[in-house]
Amino acid sequence: VNMVVELIMPVACEQGMRFAIREGGKTVGAGVIQKILE
Repeated sequence: VNMVVELIMPVACEQGMRFAIREGGKTVGAGVIQKILE
């Protein structure tokens, strides 16, 4: 699955970092940053 995400606040991140998407205190998704567009 590929996603493009626009963050509402600046966050320090780099290619290869892992991330988690949480909603209501539960993890609903996770992945690895493949490419930073800006």
